[in-house]
Amino acid sequence: METSFAPTVGIDSTLPKDMPAAHAAIPVWNSENWFYEDWQPGHCIRSLRRTIAEGESHLFNTLVVDIHPYVQDQMFAETEGVFGKRLVAGAFVFSAGLGLVATNCVNAFSYGYDKLRFIKPVFIGDTIYTVRTNLDKKRNTKRWASFGRPMKSSRVQVNSSSTASICKP
Repeated sequence: METSFAPTVGIDSTLPKDMPAAHAAIPVWNSENWFYEDWQPGHCIRSLRRTIAEGESHLFNTLVVDIHPYVQDQMFAETEGVFGKRLVAGAFVFSAGLGLVATNCVNAFSYGYDKLRFIKPVFIGDTIYTVRTNLDKKRNTKRWASFGRPMKSSRVQVNSSSTASICKP
């Protein structure tokens, strides 16, 4: 598949002053160094795939104190639950999905997510990947007037066939 967009990941360095110059000049893995003017609506990236293991699902539930039986109680999930097995918490699927396409741009930070939907359940052992699409960009006029606001959507796919979650501005 050909694309009209230039590569953006792993081509620049932040040139840190606290390391040897030869190391500082090496492009930073999994990072971008773009600015508002560089944001290209229509550009898409796809992440690597990631299988969600029981341990990380359980750790996430523990960290956020999510003890709902659908995510923590195997006996409930198998005998009383609608799906017959435990779910991975939607918040974890969303977080892991965003992490898969996080490229560590040092000139950007998250302004937030307005629309998030969980379309299909994800179970322990399922594999996800994310497609990020650059939608639009707007100049801020009030609180952060010197910043622009790039808009993107992130679609988390499960088992290469279905959308598990989607978020849009």
